[in-house]
Amino acid sequence: MHDTNPPHDCSRCPRLARFRDDNRRDYPGFFNAPVPNWGDAAPQLLIVGLAPGLKGANRTGRPFTGDYAGDLLYATLGKFGLAAGDYEERSDDSLALRGVLIANAVRCVPPQNKPTGDEIKTCRPFLAASIAAHRPRLFLALGRIAHDSLLSALGERRAAFPFGHGAEHLLTSGAVLFDSYHCSRYNTNTGVLTTEMFENVVGRAAMAATGAKD
Repeated sequence: MHDTNPPHDCSRCPRLARFRDDNRRDYPGFFNAPVPNWGDAAPQLLIVGLAPGLKGANRTGRPFTGDYAGDLLYATLGKFGLAAGDYEERSDDSLALRGVLIANAVRCVPPQNKPTGDEIKTCRPFLAASIAAHRPRLFLALGRIAHDSLLSALGERRAAFPFGHGAEHLLTSGAVLFDSYHCSRYNTNTGVLTTEMFENVVGRAAMAATGAKD
């Protein structure tokens, strides 16, 4: 079985490794490495994002930590009882996730926030290993790339479960997948995703997670 996280100097994706080296020179105080999974060790819900942001998770070393996407995500998780403590945009704050694990489809920051298809595929074994290790029964995919890579990691047919914001899919394994547009600043600034839209999806996932614990 693959490890659930890549090594600190993973070289599987040459373009991303070169970009990481550039960032180590330009931003020596940043984490500048594949960002590991973070959250509850026994999750009911696995949230899958796209990739670390250059000055967000790539800086702090924790998914969705240090940029706007994290502001919205962690506030929403807290609202529905899936997080406790204070989110302060740094990895050593008091925030803790409850029944939730967060993983990215691609673990290294890509140039222009756009991983290639080959990079997504190359990084997928770490997502598959994370699923095998933690065995969540609920999934929340943030964006189409996360949705598609997650389905492939699960061995599901993508055509059978098309992405759509607010969609809820009963997978062949019996697991449930919730879809949301990514909680990026771009999506919220352009009105593609509102706070209410995001809370609706996360709230339904939270209700399902609470039921799974019972």
